[in-house]
Amino acid sequence: MWIFMPLFIFVVGAAIGSFLNVCVFRIPEGASIVFPASRCPACKKPISYGDNIPIISYLILRGACRHCGVKISPQYPAVEALTGLLALLLFFKYGLSFQLLFSFIFTAALIVVAFIDLRRQIIPHVITLPGIPLFFMAGVFFMGTGALDAFLGVMIGAGCLYFVAVYYEWLTDREGMGGGDVNLLAMMGAFLGWQSLIYIVLAASLSGAVIGITVMAWKGKDSKFAIPFGPFLSIGAVSYLFVGEYFMRFLLGR
Repeated sequence: MWIFMPLFIFVVGAAIGSFLNVCVFRIPEGASIVFPASRCPACKKPISYGDNIPIISYLILRGACRHCGVKISPQYPAVEALTGLLALLLFFKYGLSFQLLFSFIFTAALIVVAFIDLRRQIIPHVITLPGIPLFFMAGVFFMGTGALDAFLGVMIGAGCLYFVAVYYEWLTDREGMGGGDVNLLAMMGAFLGWQSLIYIVLAASLSGAVIGITVMAWKGKDSKFAIPFGPFLSIGAVSYLFVGEYFMRFLLGR
């Protein structure tokens, strides 16, 4: 039975990824994430259960609606595959445990945040504000994060990005970081503790700089080309779950 458990975890993760796609498209619109059922965004016809199998249905239908033939965004299978893969990696790290459950919920929230920010350049408060107390409790009671570390994570996470945002706006006379990023980093600090913020901000800044320079060189954009920071913070936080322990040992010389 345990031989098939990794496959089961991936399939469940991919299925949840299908739901995360719904969240990505509907939350910014203020629409219900439950009703109506999944339907083609072009012709509005409901998608049958047979055409709603994560990843597989997209491949079978060649990325198009069965009814109207309009192309379906590759984001759908990408999110499903990413969610399934991260669920599998978290299973390998934590096994069947509450740590697996809450780290996956945390990761799923970051996937939604990252893709919404990529599409709309916003980070919905409906995710981050409830997420701060929720992940504070989960971090303290299930992930081994000390209560003081989690509290400082919220304060420092919100404070440092707020300072950067205010200073950047004063220096350049234009907004460079919104309140969504501030709340997002506070949520990360609540779950992972204040020490994690060192790694998360560093990883986000480095990956953001590399990708930003690459995109601007490719598209020929000037320095005012807007690149959302939320996805890079999310990459930093998710990667911290896997390598944060080793990073902190290296940082402290242990």
